[in-house]
Amino acid sequence: MEQSTRLWTKDFIGISLSNFFLFMTFYFLLVSLPVLVIQQFGSSKTEAGLITTVFLFSAILIRPLAGYAIEKLGYKKIFITSLVIFLGSSTLYFFAETMVTLLVVRFLHGIGFGMATTAAGGIVATIIPKSRSGEGMGYFIMSASMAMVLGPFIGLTAIQQGDPTVLYSISVLCSLLALITGLIIRFPVIDAMETVRSDFRFQNFFATAAIPIAIVGAFFAIVYSGILSFVSVYAKEIGLIEVSSFFFVVYAVVLLLSRPFTGKWFDLYGPNVIIYPAIVVFAIGMYVLSGSHTAVGFLISAALIGIGYGTIFPSLQTIAIQKVAPSKKGMATATFLSIFDIGIGFGSFIVGMIVAEVGFRSFYLSSSLYVLAGIIVYFVLHSRKQNAQKTKQEVSV
Repeated sequence: MEQSTRLWTKDFIGISLSNFFLFMTFYFLLVSLPVLVIQQFGSSKTEAGLITTVFLFSAILIRPLAGYAIEKLGYKKIFITSLVIFLGSSTLYFFAETMVTLLVVRFLHGIGFGMATTAAGGIVATIIPKSRSGEGMGYFIMSASMAMVLGPFIGLTAIQQGDPTVLYSISVLCSLLALITGLIIRFPVIDAMETVRSDFRFQNFFATAAIPIAIVGAFFAIVYSGILSFVSVYAKEIGLIEVSSFFFVVYAVVLLLSRPFTGKWFDLYGPNVIIYPAIVVFAIGMYVLSGSHTAVGFLISAALIGIGYGTIFPSLQTIAIQKVAPSKKGMATATFLSIFDIGIGFGSFIVGMIVAEVGFRSFYLSSSLYVLAGIIVYFVLHSRKQNAQKTKQEVSV
């Protein structure tokens, strides 16, 4: 019994490290490549934005296919193949001498990333003890959160060297480490692969049970995209550019400190006890951010958003995975992340237009009300149905 409830196994550590290096590559290229293409190719800011759009588009496109392939071929073949594609794409950056070839490489890189993160989410959901699913998924997703702090720092530092070779070398190194740490995993076996149909039906590519909670995730992702894309610009506007780099550091530290408690509470008391307060804290964080005039207020908002959103996201992904059979966990991960990424991509576009009209303070202030409205969205799409099922089960007993 003790063995079956262990969380920090070699396999869990391996998949978490592999996920960390995947997201390290993603985040430091996210902040550095747009700067590079403007300097090296003389591209416009709009063209530079395509660097991220093409990457996310291919990742979103491949995820449903990856979820389907996992059920057909198993986790090991898909995960290792995806890591090889990811590593191979990283080496191709050295040969991208035009904007067009760079976009082709980004498309291929996004395919590897989409496949790998889909498989990784399914693998970790399978190897985590069921009684510790909330805690385990929280720690796993925290590996991406740590990369979100270190990645941009490394990317911006590397780009200051003025040599793209340094940047591309780091990409290859991180991709290689993702592959090496991925190879130490004992991959779970899908028992029900023979039940997978070969025809192209919607349910063969999307876990329909996970779609409602994925929509909830996309709802919050729209606001979060406004933080990822514009918080540093906002900091410069309000005269706090010198502390902007610490925003995600505080975010990650608070997330790290809170994770042991929030994950265990999820497993002990259920998602509602965690998610409803987290939504409120997230909304308060957005309100504080909108009124920040000092470094203290700015960083307090980072801490509140770290506790709030940093708890919401892994909790929602855990719910998505819990809603399906063990053989469908890879597909549930693909469904959740695909819809979530659509929220991030759509949000970045919409937020840019809104900010141009009303300004950052008004946007972040209204975002606090938008986040609070997420209580209703979560209740309608998940909590109400969960309560109804629980009542039905109690009556039948």
